[in-house]
Amino acid sequence: MSLFAIPSNPVPEGAVSGEITTADGVRLRYARWMPDTGLKGTVALFQGRAEFIEKYFEVIGELRARGFAVAILDWRGQGGSQRLLRNPRKGHVRRFQDYQLDLEAFAREVLLPDCPAPHFALGHSMGGTVLLQSVLAGRRWFDRMVLVAPMLHLDVIPALPLVRALVTVLAYSGFARTLVPGGRSRPITEVPFARNPVNSDPERYARAAEVVRAFPELGIGAPTNGWLYAAFRAMDMLADPEQVREIRQPLLMVAAGGERLVSNAAIEHLASRLIAGAQVVVPAAQHEILMERDFFRAQFWAAFDAFIPGTPPV
Repeated sequence: MSLFAIPSNPVPEGAVSGEITTADGVRLRYARWMPDTGLKGTVALFQGRAEFIEKYFEVIGELRARGFAVAILDWRGQGGSQRLLRNPRKGHVRRFQDYQLDLEAFAREVLLPDCPAPHFALGHSMGGTVLLQSVLAGRRWFDRMVLVAPMLHLDVIPALPLVRALVTVLAYSGFARTLVPGGRSRPITEVPFARNPVNSDPERYARAAEVVRAFPELGIGAPTNGWLYAAFRAMDMLADPEQVREIRQPLLMVAAGGERLVSNAAIEHLASRLIAGAQVVVPAAQHEILMERDFFRAQFWAAFDAFIPGTPPV
């Protein structure tokens, strides 16, 4: 599977891209790079909902400049990976556990055989949810994880209890593959910058939109009732105190002070109960910290550099 470039977003040199197949037969697009200099290990990048590999080209370059190899995949149903419905613009998954099949195929077929250890994970939003679920499932693919604005609870939905009840009824009534009430299949990158709830950097926001306009096959719109119902169930699991006690993975959660999409209170609540985890906040930043203005991104990278690869053994 190819990687796509536009003049303002070229493919980083040295890319190796391809396709892997999950245990349930879904085709996934992946890419990997070796570092520019040195070799500190590999950072695996895990996107949020509706994102795609090309959106992270700048981040990939910054990681390689730090001496890391980089590996990344598109989750099932988005980016350049196989879509699951006849309408490819619908963001759908039957259950969040299916993303674990994506992660396992990626780890076994790309990360372990082709990417130098130690292995670190950098997950954004939904990607953070999937990584935490993998830890609860007993998987230890990574030495350390950095979770950026992890999706533990949704603040963006008004009247959340009513919406959740409605989505649950719809999901069980044969409408799991239907867009959520009010949702549209137009790519979410087409939301005007002035109304977007995730980013205060106009240039980086426009760049992602330009990529999707040039390559429409990368875009998706609103989620389905089934996806949102599955997301609620996944977030419930991560809110369970009994489950949290099982998390032994060293991890750092980075929250956005100006967050409007996910709940910072839920991130703080989880961080306070972790045995080997911590939280930092980037004041005033919005949800897509990695795509934010340089002032905010510098604070993220300072936290990342302090945590990855961590204190050397004595």
